[in-house]
Amino acid sequence: MSVEGGQLEGGISPAQDGAEWHILGHTYWNRAWCESTFAFETLDPPGTFVPPHIHPTQDEFIAILEGELEVELDGQRQTALAGSLVKMPPGIPHGYFNTSEQPTRCLFWVSPAGRLKELFDQLHEMTDPDEVVRVSAEHDVNFLPPPDA
Repeated sequence: MSVEGGQLEGGISPAQDGAEWHILGHTYWNRAWCESTFAFETLDPPGTFVPPHIHPTQDEFIAILEGELEVELDGQRQTALAGSLVKMPPGIPHGYFNTSEQPTRCLFWVSPAGRLKELFDQLHEMTDPDEVVRVSAEHDVNFLPPPDA
């Protein structure tokens, strides 16, 4: 899971193993991290969401392992069921919402890793959404203003 000379360390990463972060109701686990990629597992309880935002330089993917998510990609919402793969290119606004009554478990990854792991390190246990938005912008994750703003 660590970086050695910028290369991915080989091996098996058991479920929910690695650094754990708690960010605005979600739980994240570091599954793999190096210069070229960052993979993390999530547990998203009912009612949790990540509002639309942009990664200017990263491809992002979500493999839905259990449950379902409403995924917004470039202003369009679709339901992603267990087994689905969501593909989000750089520069395209995207967000996700657990509107179901069950928790959702996913595997996310971004390429290149950028500063996303460092962002999670800083957001761990942060409770102020405005501060989350501000710190995220410092790490190349730009949240869009709410639709009624």
